[in-house]
Amino acid sequence: MLDTLTLRVAFGLVAACVLVLFWGATYRSTRSAYSGWWCVSLGLFIVSASLFVLNGTPVQAVANPLGNATGVLGAGCVWAGARSLRGRALPRWQLAVGPAVVLPASLLDDPAHDVWAGGAFYLAGMALLISRSAVELWCLLGERDLVAESRAQVHFAVLSMAVASTAIGAFYLARTGVFVAVGPRHPVFLAGFGSQATTLLTMILLVVVTFGMSALSHEQQTSDLRRRATRDGLTGLLNRDEFLRLARREIATGGLGQAPAVLVADLDRFKELNDGFGHAAGDSALTRFADACEEVVGARGLVGRLGGDEFVLLTLDDRAEQVAADVAQHYRASGGAEPSTASFGLAAVQPDDDIGQAMARADEALYRAKAAGRAHAVRWTDPAGEAGPSVRRTA
Repeated sequence: MLDTLTLRVAFGLVAACVLVLFWGATYRSTRSAYSGWWCVSLGLFIVSASLFVLNGTPVQAVANPLGNATGVLGAGCVWAGARSLRGRALPRWQLAVGPAVVLPASLLDDPAHDVWAGGAFYLAGMALLISRSAVELWCLLGERDLVAESRAQVHFAVLSMAVASTAIGAFYLARTGVFVAVGPRHPVFLAGFGSQATTLLTMILLVVVTFGMSALSHEQQTSDLRRRATRDGLTGLLNRDEFLRLARREIATGGLGQAPAVLVADLDRFKELNDGFGHAAGDSALTRFADACEEVVGARGLVGRLGGDEFVLLTLDDRAEQVAADVAQHYRASGGAEPSTASFGLAAVQPDDDIGQAMARADEALYRAKAAGRAHAVRWTDPAGEAGPSVRRTA
């Protein structure tokens, strides 16, 4: 078995290499909060290991307490990184609590002659903070369907990090209990919870978490690229190609029932709005109309932006007229200073229809709505049929 000093030096060197590689290959390209926190954690663990190497030297009285406080701060940054994966920030004062307790406890416990000065506080702090990290990661797995949302690789990365954090947290908790019960020089503590075993387990945590952080950072980049390729940049709605792809899938699988309908809508007098109120007002109108569409349709359909001021919706046929009326009402109530009305063309998706054919019919109905005086919803009907188009005013 390697001696403690050799293991600590090896840990410091490995952590330094991992930090440089992770910072250069992952953090610089993603700038994600969780990879940033992990870089800080690695740096603090390197400093802590370096300070512990100074045990047995004239500066031990200062180096050992600082090593304890820096290690606990590194564990706190691991917790902050885990929280950031859930979109939650950790208040800075919570990061300062651990070091603020551990440092004075170590300084007051004769650190010049005892390398375990303040050991109970240090071990308890490590156990608490790493266990909190594990809780955040398990909560993340429970909150998001990572397999469906991205890839099994991401799920495995988060699961690995959760398992590793749980194991290390449990180890430090047991280490704290044995330390308090029998002391750091008892054979039981030295055999199972000494510095050698701890350094090896910490190296495992370093490798596992670094792998997980890298996988999540690259998935974030992939997700961003995927979103840019499938979403409209201004409104966040589906773009034309993605709307058509998803609509064909919904129709083929019966995801919206057996009677889907397409609504094509555009904002009335949009050019006048842009010319009279400016492009900022035009962008505001587009985003407010997009919000109105999403609020009304929700998960019971699809919403996309075709371009300019033209939008498309897919919903159940028996809801189509009501959806048009509700969207128009939400848009009017959204608070814009400019005129806020829209026109709609509606068309049922016929059996064996392609979504493009249904959209063409809805587009024809939209022209009829404009011709009827705008702020109308018109349902397309077969010109050969006896019944004329259904016209309904939306404002």
